Amino acid sequence: MSNAKVSNKNQLKLVKLAQLAVLVALIVLFSFTGLGYIKVGVIEITLNVIPVAVGAIVLGPVGGAVCGAVFGLTSFIQCFGLSSFGAALLAISPVRTFVTAFVTRVLEGLITGFIFMAFKNHKNVGCAVSSICCPLLNTVLFIGSFILLFQHSEFFTNLYSQSGSTNIIKFVAWFCGLNGALEIVACFIIATAVSKALLELNKRLK
Repeated sequence: MSNAKVSNKNQLKLVKLAQLAVLVALIVLFSFTGLGYIKVGVIEITLNVIPVAVGAIVLGPVGGAVCGAVFGLTSFIQCFGLSSFGAALLAISPVRTFVTAFVTRVLEGLITGFIFMAFKNHKNVGCAVSSICCPLLNTVLFIGSFILLFQHSEFFTNLYSQSGSTNIIKFVAWFCGLNGALEIVACFIIATAVSKALLELNKRLK
């Protein structure tokens, strides 16, 4: 391998580390400045799915998992008084809350990375599909974990009654319909564009 190729490879590694650092910094910034969480009653719309999606697409499943882990960790920290919903879950069970807040977000980033890899010959399509799948996974994994782990709690029962739902499907639609839709739209527009630009940049450095 020529010195030029070695130099380009090392440069690409440094660039990817810098990209990961920026994405992680964005997640932390979004989480603790209020920029990343838009509260609508008890429901929270999060923009943190955007850097997770970008990390999964540009840096692969491992990068997506790292971004997801940071997202999950900040989500868990929010449960200590920064989020009324999270605080209610924490009071019921710290372990189950950790699974709901942290583990689901790691899986979200990891799976999104593998989804993009399935489109390695059609990267533009892959960017779009992955940018949609990431917030979908966030919603499905989070609400699924919440229902599975907290369905027998008084908090869940009260929330279910508050929704006026007659079955679990209607409850899910009430609970995550608005925030899920907004997260998908925002992530699709922003993450697709940013990911395409970063992939092109990284391609030039190879």
